[in-house]
Amino acid sequence: YGGMGLDFSYNIAVAEELGNIRCGGVPMAIGVQAGMATPALTRFGSDELKKQFLVPTIAGDFVACLGISEAGAGSDVANIKTTAVRKGNEYVINGGKMWTTSGCQADWMCLLANTSEGPPHRNKSLICLPMNLPGIHVAKKIDKLGMRSSDTAQIFFEDVRVPSKNLIGEEGKGFTYQMLQFQEERLWGVATVLTPLETIIQETIDYTRQRKVFDQSVLHNQAVHFRLAELATEVELLRSLLYRTVALYVEGNDVTKFASMAKLKAGRLAREVTDSCLQFWGGMGFTSEVLVSRFYRDLRLMSIGGGTDETMLSIICKYMETLPSK
Repeated sequence: YGGMGLDFSYNIAVAEELGNIRCGGVPMAIGVQAGMATPALTRFGSDELKKQFLVPTIAGDFVACLGISEAGAGSDVANIKTTAVRKGNEYVINGGKMWTTSGCQADWMCLLANTSEGPPHRNKSLICLPMNLPGIHVAKKIDKLGMRSSDTAQIFFEDVRVPSKNLIGEEGKGFTYQMLQFQEERLWGVATVLTPLETIIQETIDYTRQRKVFDQSVLHNQAVHFRLAELATEVELLRSLLYRTVALYVEGNDVTKFASMAKLKAGRLAREVTDSCLQFWGGMGFTSEVLVSRFYRDLRLMSIGGGTDETMLSIICKYMETLPSK
């Protein structure tokens, strides 16, 4: 379908390299295309669907978005209200999606909707939804704290009709497919923050070395260089966890626990590194002229998007409860 047929470790290598871009929005938009809106289609979609949506998405001719979160259902995916009711050879879609990355410009959406009245984990399906259909309303481009180079949309659906053949895989399996898709999304997110965090630490070292306060460089203070050494160590530990998780995933293992741990740590470390380093920049750090202030805003999303820190902790706890008691 136009891809290179490489395993997931190559996605992570690309994600790490994209961290050299001096903002968070561009890597995130590429991540939606490569690791968030398309894995379920790649694994479970029909050949016809792949030719219609996956081929042009891989080629870069189509922009994809992921329609999961709603105003009343962010990390609580099971609580979404959007419906896709089967009528003949079509689904009729009503509802809306919130915080949709690339939603203002997307050519199609990987939509999660309720397709039956059954239990919340077995009544959902993923559907390839062209964004040019009647009844789709992009209500607004959301103004955000960070990631400002990436458009984020609020979208409403009013009696949108889509062919039933646009269903990805089996009806009712959408929640399961999305949970699998989430693992790649979270690992991609972790990989994209490693290089920015290293860059921020190095630029802070360079700045504090030349910045004089009370006749000596800021870096000369033991508290400063010890803190930077500690943060650099934390980044390396996160990288090791990511690589271990990816290796297990490529071998076909369930990495939900480790991916959740990595996502949790990445979000918290992104906040810790940017906040600590910004402090060492002093008044300059509070301006929009330096990279650390941009990543302070952009990387704050890491603890929210793709599942909050609290959601990651809940997942980790559930996996720990399955361990045999000693």
